[in-house]
Amino acid sequence: MIIPKTMHRYCEKCKKHTEQKVRREKVGATKRRTMAGGQRRYLRLMKGYGGFPRPDPKGREKPTRKVDIRYACLVCKKEHIIGQGFRAKKYEIGKGE
Repeated sequence: MIIPKTMHRYCEKCKKHTEQKVRREKVGATKRRTMAGGQRRYLRLMKGYGGFPRPDPKGREKPTRKVDIRYACLVCKKEHIIGQGFRAKKYEIGKGE
């Protein structure tokens, strides 16, 4: 997936369409909900894993990672995140323009 370096998008702060710079956040920079209640419950469940109630957790990761995209307005410098990201195997910013 190829996305241009700058996009013309709506800025919530400026209340109008502006030019926005696109950047990708690093993979480990923002951990998603590591201490959420459900995650704590799951970790407690898997502690001292003995085969129940979940199958073996090794090798169960997904083939793709979620891409965390940030849009920075060039007028007011405010950064926006759209949704919780999306899954993509290959992702490039600004190549092939």
